[in-house]
Amino acid sequence: MSDTDGKKPLGLGGAPRSGQVKQSFSHGRTKSVVVETKRKRVVVPTATKPGAPGAGTPVSAAGGGDPSKRPAGISDAEMERRLAALRAAKAREAEEAARRAEEERAREEDRARRREEIEAKEREERERAEALRLKAEEEERAAKAEAAAKAAAAEARRAEVLGTRARSATPQPAAKPADRASPPPSPAATEEARGPAAGKPGVSPRKTDREKDERAGERDRSAKRGDEGRRSGKLTLSDAISDEGGRQRSLAAIKRKQEKARQKAMGLGHKAEKQSREVQLPETIVVSELANRMAERAADVVKALMKMGMMVTMNQTIDADTAELVIEEFGHKAVRVSDADVEQVIDTVKDRPEDLRPRPPIVTIMGHVDHGKTSLLDALRKTNVASGEAGGITQHIGAYQVKTANGQVITFLDTPGHAAFTSMRSRGAQVTDIVVLVVAADDAVMPQTVEAINHAKAAKVPMIVAINKIDKPDANPQKVRTDLLQHEVVVEAMSGDVQDVEVSAKTGQGLDDLLEAIALQAELLELKANPNRAAAGAVIEAKLDVGRGPVATVLVQNGTLRKGDIFVVGEQWGKVRALINDKGETVSEAGPSVPVEVLGLSGTPSAGDTLNVVETEAQAREIADYRIKAAKDKRAAAGAATTLEQLMAKAKADASVAELPVVVKADVQGSAEAIVQALEKIGNEEVRVRVLHSGVGAITDTDVGLAEASKAPIIGFNVRANASARQSAHQKGVEIRYYSVIYDLVDDIKKAASGLLKAEVRENFIGYATIKEVFRITGVGNVAGCLVTEGVARRSAGVRLLRDNVVIHEGTLKTLKRFKDEVKEVVSGQECGMAFERYEDIRPGDVIEIFEREEVQRTLA
Repeated sequence: MSDTDGKKPLGLGGAPRSGQVKQSFSHGRTKSVVVETKRKRVVVPTATKPGAPGAGTPVSAAGGGDPSKRPAGISDAEMERRLAALRAAKAREAEEAARRAEEERAREEDRARRREEIEAKEREERERAEALRLKAEEEERAAKAEAAAKAAAAEARRAEVLGTRARSATPQPAAKPADRASPPPSPAATEEARGPAAGKPGVSPRKTDREKDERAGERDRSAKRGDEGRRSGKLTLSDAISDEGGRQRSLAAIKRKQEKARQKAMGLGHKAEKQSREVQLPETIVVSELANRMAERAADVVKALMKMGMMVTMNQTIDADTAELVIEEFGHKAVRVSDADVEQVIDTVKDRPEDLRPRPPIVTIMGHVDHGKTSLLDALRKTNVASGEAGGITQHIGAYQVKTANGQVITFLDTPGHAAFTSMRSRGAQVTDIVVLVVAADDAVMPQTVEAINHAKAAKVPMIVAINKIDKPDANPQKVRTDLLQHEVVVEAMSGDVQDVEVSAKTGQGLDDLLEAIALQAELLELKANPNRAAAGAVIEAKLDVGRGPVATVLVQNGTLRKGDIFVVGEQWGKVRALINDKGETVSEAGPSVPVEVLGLSGTPSAGDTLNVVETEAQAREIADYRIKAAKDKRAAAGAATTLEQLMAKAKADASVAELPVVVKADVQGSAEAIVQALEKIGNEEVRVRVLHSGVGAITDTDVGLAEASKAPIIGFNVRANASARQSAHQKGVEIRYYSVIYDLVDDIKKAASGLLKAEVRENFIGYATIKEVFRITGVGNVAGCLVTEGVARRSAGVRLLRDNVVIHEGTLKTLKRFKDEVKEVVSGQECGMAFERYEDIRPGDVIEIFEREEVQRTLA
């Protein structure tokens, strides 16, 4: 039984086709199904004559003019609008088709022009190559003919000399080679050989007969393989190297080849022109990031670096100079940028003159310690700040605002007068407009007075001399004016340009004159600032408060600082949570020349840092991170030895120096800075003080742990240790010392450092003795019979043996006898017997020098 079961088999005949298909199921069951295939109906539109009814617009066929054929619910106006929209759409389609046809024609012309240019260029190259080949062949033929002629002439001369000329003396001309290259075809013939298809720009070149033969051969081989089916048996060497059964090119490869040929014919095969870019180049950059910025492959960049001798990967960092060479090699332009560019977001625009407004003057009170600076400021403010200072000495820099009787506002900065607070006085002089130099009438000019004068001159700010304590009986203001002449300060009373005012903070005498002098000087300076801009100011003091966190006293110099502003100050950043003025009141904003306490910092800034307001928190954080990194690099560079010799010399010098390590914690940043500077000045070439750590705030467990590891005491200035730190210090045996006056702190540290100094050994000569005779005693050795000529000889003293005034031995006495008795000392003019410890070479006439050593404890100056 056949597979068709007598039914008509399926075929590819005409329409419609039908047949039966046998379906097989499990358990041997089968079923015949009738299958009929129908061809899809294709509707071909018939062309109509222009006069026919259907020749109009398609809308007319839909019943545009005949109301009976119009769709229901459409009025005449709506139909007209639809017809107008349809006509406009058809007009746009016609315009678009015309535009596309014009663009296609332009592209065809461009492609034809490119093809002609390429063909002309190729034709010129072929003609040039052919001309060079013909010229080379011509030169070769000429050289061969010349060589043959020379050989024939030489043979003729030789035959004439010998007299035996050959029969065929004249050589037969060489036949021209049959395979001489035929002249190249002319360009016109080449053009004719290409056929008419080459002249048409839009037609691809006609396939050659060779390609047709190759395709025919491929079809034959494929047909043969189809007949044979899969290869059977073993694969032999002959089968492997034969063309039969070889691998054919895929359809995709054939399509790629055809597409490449089509693009070449249309002139689209050339590569796009490389684009040159400006590449921003920081100080260091990762190789992959450099490749991204140049829009190049990372592998190509790594290859270029390897050619330069650098074996790097795409994730490694290279320096800016190497990256610049790579950028230039790839044809781009390098634009150097620095990490410091992040600070460019800080507004440094110069204010316009019309935006400036008058601002209060900033006055700094400076002078020697205990000359009445704070008392004078208290008298102006009608407060009593001096009574709250430890020991009656100002140890912090303070900022206050005073409103005079005429309504003028003046900002005062009160600076400490102690020698240790040099940096505070310097900061006060840098941010001020006017310096008031307070000199006591009963004490005249002192060292810190001279230092304040130097700070004012360095800051180039005007000075007003306030001669204080004028109410005392021994006051001598004229001596003050005379002493100031030594430092080039000439007051108005002595025909100078510096104002001087005699005041008394106790009685209030001259205070109005002082305020008037300040107002006059401020008026001459014409102090102005722009309040309508981002704030900028200077940190006067900073501290770590237990309940409020880091707090900075800021003097606003320009702009207005408002609550909620984001700012960066030194290595810290923050957002203003609260502003507190000098009276303890919370304010919403602070204008120019207004001192305020700022809350909301990320950490405690250093005194003297500049505060700048920025737009976003990200900018502030980025600037702070950059400044931290720069400060860290600066510290690392300062602490690193440049050469091995310097490192060894430093280690050798440190080995002979005793160090006193300390940990310093203070209440404010300025005090901590002043204490560290004062402690670093203590010491000499034998001993020095090393500050392991300094900071602000209470003493914590971390400080105790650091002190224990370094065996150092903890110095607390106006701060205390918390309960946990006290317990930890008691368990670990760490000493914590509290101070409130910087005098006591410096003196105690100086005494402790003096204890590390080696004691000074002094020698006191107590007598001389002359050896008269030497006796040999069994069991004892040589004993010198001596006469004490000067002073006294003691058993416990040290001795030197002098021979011809040259020291030949130094040691101690083993025995000292008077007659037969052992004695402690022998006075001048008496005889005695002496024996040296472990030394026997003594002679008559030698002199014994007797001395005692005492240790004297040294102290630091």
